[in-house]
Amino acid sequence: MNDHSTHELMQTIGAQARRASARMATASARDKALALQTLADLLRQQAPALLAANEQDVQRARGNGLAGPLLDRLTLSDSIIATAAQGCEQLAAMPELIGEITGLRQQPSGIRVGQMRVPLGVFGMIYESRPNVTIEAASLAIKSGNACILRGGSEAIDSNKALAALVRQALAAAGLPEDGVQLVPTTDRAAVGALITMAQFVDVIIPRGGRGLIERISAEARVPVIKHLDGICHTYVDDPCDIEQAVRVADNAKTQKYSPCNATETLLVARGVAQEFLPRIAAVYAAKGVQMRVTPEAEPLVRQAAPAAQVAPASEADWRTEHLAPIIGIKIVAGLDEAIAHINEYGSHHTDAILTRDHVHAQRFLREVDSASVIVNASTRFADGFEFGLGAEIGISTDKFHARGPVGVEGLTSLKYVVLGAGEIRQ
Repeated sequence: MNDHSTHELMQTIGAQARRASARMATASARDKALALQTLADLLRQQAPALLAANEQDVQRARGNGLAGPLLDRLTLSDSIIATAAQGCEQLAAMPELIGEITGLRQQPSGIRVGQMRVPLGVFGMIYESRPNVTIEAASLAIKSGNACILRGGSEAIDSNKALAALVRQALAAAGLPEDGVQLVPTTDRAAVGALITMAQFVDVIIPRGGRGLIERISAEARVPVIKHLDGICHTYVDDPCDIEQAVRVADNAKTQKYSPCNATETLLVARGVAQEFLPRIAAVYAAKGVQMRVTPEAEPLVRQAAPAAQVAPASEADWRTEHLAPIIGIKIVAGLDEAIAHINEYGSHHTDAILTRDHVHAQRFLREVDSASVIVNASTRFADGFEFGLGAEIGISTDKFHARGPVGVEGLTSLKYVVLGAGEIRQ
């Protein structure tokens, strides 16, 4: 497909999305719930066909030499499909936000002023590898009353087409416009350039992928962008802490899955607990094949329990790297103040956790760590729309305006002022 025909295709998709957005915005809670429940049912019923389509993508990607973390993200499984279906049902059961009026206050003039929650209109979603994002984005569009245009990675084209077909089927079953959710059917890169500049049709762009993709979108987009660049997440083991709990949580935060953006990349350990904690967590990481990049002070404690091949000196670059792999930086810090300073200097403002028995330390960490999600005594892996009870997430935002953290239904809406009067005139 040449650039001219791709441009015409995107113009058609954009116009269809804008028309569909008017109907999506006025859809009843009942119709949206029906579409979401139907989609959940279809996902479960069609799981074998979805897995077959995904296997085509995986085999092609493997043959093209796709890197390990990206191949992991590309692969669907029964559990991933089941989670996607569950997310649709969770969204269907959530209270209706669209049209809700809050904060009504009577003014001296007699008018009452409040705010109504409304959809953004049309959002464009550009994402790599993960085909389950197709369902997350589609289900959130339905619940929030938006239309959306989805442009998945070329490596997942068969999976995404199979999933998008189910979405259109679910929309039609609920009497909603099938064009409320559209998948860009071409892998032509020019489609991305068109999508991010169609301000007449698209209200916001949400990129979800590697730094290169997000930097390109941020630089070239002519519509607002909701984004995060990196997931450089920290777990800080405080003095005092529950050592057993700290070992369990620090293990999960790194090794439960290596490829997500909320996996811990740096482990900070208070000097007062390092001698007891570090050999224990090092043994756990060593058994799982994790490479530990350590500061000089931490090295002898880590080497007590880990083979030499799995321990290396940490460099300055390690503190600024999102590995998405079995690699973790480990640093001993004096205490809370140094931990907070390190996180705010080297982190990506994504997700950071403290493991502590000190309530005052926990409260300071919550207030002073400048990240979208801040966690006390739990794994960074919980920073996720589904785990936060949002039903699903469109992505993680490390921006500080409009939406921050996991972006769910509320992040895809806006507020407009409403004024209720009884014939008042301004004097």
